[in-house]
Amino acid sequence: MSNELEAFIEYISVIKALSKKSVQAYRSDLITLEEALKKPLIKMDSALLFSALGVYKNKRTLNRKLSSVNAFFDFCYKSQFFDEKIKLKFSKIPKLLPKFISYAEIQNNLKQIDRSSLIGVRDYALILFLYASGTRISECLALSKEDIEGEWLHVRHAKGEKERMVPIAKVALKALQEYISQKKREEAFVWANYKGGRLSRISAYKITQKYLGVSPHVLRHSYATSLISGGADLRVVQELLGHASLLTTQIYTHIQKQDLKETVEVCHPMAKESL
Repeated sequence: MSNELEAFIEYISVIKALSKKSVQAYRSDLITLEEALKKPLIKMDSALLFSALGVYKNKRTLNRKLSSVNAFFDFCYKSQFFDEKIKLKFSKIPKLLPKFISYAEIQNNLKQIDRSSLIGVRDYALILFLYASGTRISECLALSKEDIEGEWLHVRHAKGEKERMVPIAKVALKALQEYISQKKREEAFVWANYKGGRLSRISAYKITQKYLGVSPHVLRHSYATSLISGGADLRVVQELLGHASLLTTQIYTHIQKQDLKETVEVCHPMAKESL
């Protein structure tokens, strides 16, 4: 690792106080580039960098690497390691509407679940909880009984280590409480597998795939979509989802616009007229 890169890692760890995961991501991205070209990043020209980054065909992955490089270059400029400010352009990614499913679809598919067993009760509660809370799957699986405070969920293990409070619908709370009451063992965590150990992300994925045909993250999108479609303020949705930036939440406004367009096309008397 070059001296400049070592100084950058220390800066984001101590001065910026980024999370361990963020520091590790920056470290991994930048060290990989230095090792690939066997040269300190500070001595690489743009042609060399793009040559090294060319192995990443996924544009989102490429942009993450570019973000790490730009953060490092910005640090070098401010630390006077560079005479001029360098910023690499990001790759353009087409905007795609997030996939979501309606509550009616969820309700209909929940009827498939046999709740005569503890596993069935768990699967039913898990799906309702994900849709009612809008939590990331990592936040959901980290749930403990102490995180439920009345009709509120205290999200303690959030992305970026930012805690938040989210109200939970009574039907989801009832399903969760029924599942907890039927568990034979007392564990620190709520969601358990059939052996009594902590439920994994893969197992949670298999559950939502089995009954809904989607990943757990689609339920988070569905939660946000239902709120926006119902008229919720964008900043409120941002807070509920735990987004650091409003720009991340704004993708759901496209869904709202499409909803409005379809309403006009169906209901307005001029929509079906032709000149």
